[in-house]
Amino acid sequence: MHDVERLFEGYRKFRAENFLPKREIFEALAKVGQKPRTMIIGCCDSRVDPTTIFGAGPGDLFVIRNVANLVPPFEPQGDFHGTSAAIDFAVSSLGVEDIVILGHSGCGGIKAYLDGLHDPERGGGVFIHKWMSLLKAARGTVIANNPGRAPETLQHEMEHAGIVSSLGNLMSFAFIAERVAAGKLTIHGAYFDIATGDLQAYDRHARRFESLVAG
Repeated sequence: MHDVERLFEGYRKFRAENFLPKREIFEALAKVGQKPRTMIIGCCDSRVDPTTIFGAGPGDLFVIRNVANLVPPFEPQGDFHGTSAAIDFAVSSLGVEDIVILGHSGCGGIKAYLDGLHDPERGGGVFIHKWMSLLKAARGTVIANNPGRAPETLQHEMEHAGIVSSLGNLMSFAFIAERVAAGKLTIHGAYFDIATGDLQAYDRHARRFESLVAG
């Protein structure tokens, strides 16, 4: 079976098992529009689907996914900024109350950047190199703070650092900082371990990630 045929078969299963039993919910969403309370900024990685991880239903989450779940800083020139536009729409138009940056283990984008493989001089693409350069400062700090550490440890630290960096970049948007200060919006960092299913939440006061799995 070709992949597209699997997609069509998956659609038929979705329609029978999810859409039809929840048809009234979908009809209401179509009629009144969406009003999600939470935005998820996640990675494009096919193994990390926010809706699945959080057990969300239709209309629950406003999701944008990009390479390495990054948030760029506010840039006033207003060129083509897909992630920034999605954040603007979610906050200013939809009025979301929470934004979660969802990182994950084994991130290919972060591993390649940590190894320097995104450099165009080493065969990397110009677009991905520019995007991942958002982590240039974080990469330098992680490497400096972990001399002689195993590559797996460096990547783990870099994945965490990417989330923290993006949380800081979120606050460079005035409309976010204003809502956070007013108690109308809360921003969060989370990290999903693909192999174990463990989800960690970032404690901004303690500056560490803590597991949400009891025991």
